[in-house]
Amino acid sequence: MRILLDYRPALRERTGVGEYVHGLASALRAQLAAGDELVLFSSSLRDRLQGQRVPGASAVDARVPVRVLNYAWHRLEWPPIELLAGRADVIHAAHPLLIPARSGVRAITLHDLDFLDHPQRTRAEIRRDYAELVPAHARLADLVVTNSRHTAAQATDRLGVAPDRVVICRPGAPPAPRRAEPAATGPILFLGTIEPRKNLDVLLRAYARVLEGRPGVPPLLLAGPTVEQSASILAPLSHAPLAGHARHLGYVDEDARRQLFESASMLVIPSLDEGFGLPALEAMAAGVPVIASRRGALPEVLGDAGTLVDALDDVAFAAAIDALLADPLRRRAHADAGVARAREFTWDASAARLLAAYREAVQRTHGRRNGTRAGAAS
Repeated sequence: MRILLDYRPALRERTGVGEYVHGLASALRAQLAAGDELVLFSSSLRDRLQGQRVPGASAVDARVPVRVLNYAWHRLEWPPIELLAGRADVIHAAHPLLIPARSGVRAITLHDLDFLDHPQRTRAEIRRDYAELVPAHARLADLVVTNSRHTAAQATDRLGVAPDRVVICRPGAPPAPRRAEPAATGPILFLGTIEPRKNLDVLLRAYARVLEGRPGVPPLLLAGPTVEQSASILAPLSHAPLAGHARHLGYVDEDARRQLFESASMLVIPSLDEGFGLPALEAMAAGVPVIASRRGALPEVLGDAGTLVDALDDVAFAAAIDALLADPLRRRAHADAGVARAREFTWDASAARLLAAYREAVQRTHGRRNGTRAGAAS
């Protein structure tokens, strides 16, 4: 079985989608049977897929601009992937739009459906294509891969995807060990793209409340790449009361994230929607207490291992932050529960589930096509 996996989101600065693609690819390659092949597909004029990104995997590195290829694929349904990468038994898109192919199982990855309800919160290419095209593409796909039960339910309930074509492949916790106990109360951390869906205005108001009532509050660090709407979101950091207390670090790579987790007093995720919330899992695995909104898949990820609050209630977020800062025993209890919870998420389990789903979809697709040919012949 030749599996072609769209690796483009993991090509350069890896955000949640990129980490998800890379993690799945690495675990998949380790579980392939003899004769199976995993091919990583990339396209870019500027960035090359060099070296063994995933040891043992093959690579196809097309020199085609990402936006040009996406437009051609999404709007013209051309070129078929075979012209760029050869034939494959499975063609797995990293996003929820199909990659054109002449044959083979076509799979998409559905991370969330926020683009359907709030297109204004998304980036230009997503606004242009996703709301219009994803419902039809999801129903046409041979396999829809989701990262949580929450997103799987949305695929069936809102997009009309047959349940037997949906597979849940949750991200795995990072292999790094739990951190040593921080020597003192460390920074309050947010990790994620600086975009409207992350609801950072509520976090900034909550932090301002904590600043007002508690002297010596640790700094608020926002770590993540920017998009077209980021400037207005980050503007309050330049003015009182946040100036000098909160700052944006920009994109941080894997090593820098680990260093931030080593010292952070907590991670706060106020998102309006999350298909999973990978930073929450990374923080729990490291022993960092987590406060998150009660939205999307975040309750599913945290379970009883963190504090969940109403996404729109900055007073509740401020109280939750203050409670962790004030009580080291509470921080330790959150950390212990988070580490235990994170052990339930493994890339190996998700890769095994995905590989089985690939094989079932190949058999199902072959059976359907053989049945069509037999019917035509009779």
